[in-house]
Amino acid sequence: MSGRRSGRRPGKQGTRDEILSAARRAFAQSGYDAATIRTVAESAGVDPALVHHYFGTKEKLFLATMDAPVDPRRYVDRIIDGPRERLAERLLLTVLSLWDSPKGSAVIALLRSSIAHEWSAKLLREFLLERALRPIAESVEPDPDLARWRANLVAAQLMGLASMRYLLVLEPLASAPHERIVELIGPNLQRYLTGGLGDS
Repeated sequence: MSGRRSGRRPGKQGTRDEILSAARRAFAQSGYDAATIRTVAESAGVDPALVHHYFGTKEKLFLATMDAPVDPRRYVDRIIDGPRERLAERLLLTVLSLWDSPKGSAVIALLRSSIAHEWSAKLLREFLLERALRPIAESVEPDPDLARWRANLVAAQLMGLASMRYLLVLEPLASAPHERIVELIGPNLQRYLTGGLGDS
């Protein structure tokens, strides 16, 4: 008989890879919030319990699809905690310290992959905006539409910085100390987060 079997399959690595492929499609097409363990399992042809067996939670499954070295949500609280007028400084120092750490090469690899593949770009958008920048923007902006704008503008600034500093290695930006980058870019980033955006 040719009916599809559910539950555990032989070949652990192959099954895990099939689940990851299904999860990438689900997160890229539906976004983090709408995608579910059940839909991923159905797409991979396995039981939802097997997805939990390999990855635990949806959050951990999402991070696995990105091959992410860190979860940005771990840093959100420490960035938010502190004077509002220094929010951009804390954000910049946090991301620069991460990018220049041993884990930084994997983070930059995510950026490089997002340029080459549409699905990677969609996943990176979810990864960056939904798990980090939107919560930061919402901590200082009660209007949901403006919070979305603020998160998008901050993302554009940070991705531009990462591209120029680590992919194109544009000097003197590439070798500038963190304090100099905060001094030059921080005010604009702070305006994106807490200043006026030209709305009436």
